[in-house]
Amino acid sequence: MLRRVTRVSIWQAAKFCAVLYFLMGLVFAIPFALFAPAEQGFGIGFAIALPFAYAIGALIFVPIGCLIFNFVSKLVGGLEFEVVEAAEQT
Repeated sequence: MLRRVTRVSIWQAAKFCAVLYFLMGLVFAIPFALFAPAEQGFGIGFAIALPFAYAIGALIFVPIGCLIFNFVSKLVGGLEFEVVEAAEQT
């Protein structure tokens, strides 16, 4: 079954990506903070700030990307993708 995405909800996408990026920031920052030598300047403060910086970046740049997608979608008709019912998969 062919489906088409013609619009992305800007605020919902921004919220989703902000939480996702925050969690990804935690996944990367914690090991770096634990294992990086202290003389490299990667301290606990950076490990705390990194997930928040990722989330803020998502809140800024994802809406811009959504606006661009929505604009281009009006010009070319959206993004097509194929879906199948779960019962059909083997």
